[in-house]
Amino acid sequence: MQIIPAIDIIEGKCVRLTQGDYSQKTIYNEHPLEVAKQFEGVGLTRLHLVDLDGAKAGSVKNWKVLETIASKTSLVIDFGGGIKQEKDVQIVFESGAALATVGSIAVKDEATFVLWLQQFGAEKFLLGADVKDEKIAIGGWLETTDVWIYDFIEKYIQHGVQQIFCTDVSKDGKLEGPSIDLYKNIISKFPELHFIASGGVSSMEDLDELQNIGCSGAIVGKAIYEGRISIKDLKFEI
Repeated sequence: MQIIPAIDIIEGKCVRLTQGDYSQKTIYNEHPLEVAKQFEGVGLTRLHLVDLDGAKAGSVKNWKVLETIASKTSLVIDFGGGIKQEKDVQIVFESGAALATVGSIAVKDEATFVLWLQQFGAEKFLLGADVKDEKIAIGGWLETTDVWIYDFIEKYIQHGVQQIFCTDVSKDGKLEGPSIDLYKNIISKFPELHFIASGGVSSMEDLDELQNIGCSGAIVGKAIYEGRISIKDLKFEI
């Protein structure tokens, strides 16, 4: 199982939000490159980079942070936040991301997203599914749709998407443990999927459990920054 550390960016700084609430913001480091190099230094190879300014504005904002990390590390970066138009996708790839991370547009504008899959290649996208009570949530988790998570995944697998990460919004940023039952269900229904768990990871034991149920990857954020999981510990998990 791949450990994928997360860096969330506001105004060029490494931050974390609790449950997507911009008023519950903690700044962890003013230089995201330093954080990325720490991850690379223990042998981690992936990075989940989130442009929170972009997510709020509806267009990519912190592409220079992406460019800096991509040019000064060898990390395989997926970058998301504010990817709403084709120009945003192009900026993300031109700035050095290996994968463009998308979420709400796949729910709200299926035709546009499918066009991108055809144009850029489905293997170039990491699809994010935010979930509340097994239904897709969008708009910074403020809006729950009537789209069932399993239907959502099935549809985009048929369009060639290979990697999906799923965040239970009731768990994210609260360090209460991941949604094991939900992830078990998804993995059993889609065993061929490169499935990545996200949200709630609070300990090395959580990571062991996610590996045991068959997750291909796990995104870890707040637990690292709050000292629940040390970067040195992650070195032994690789």
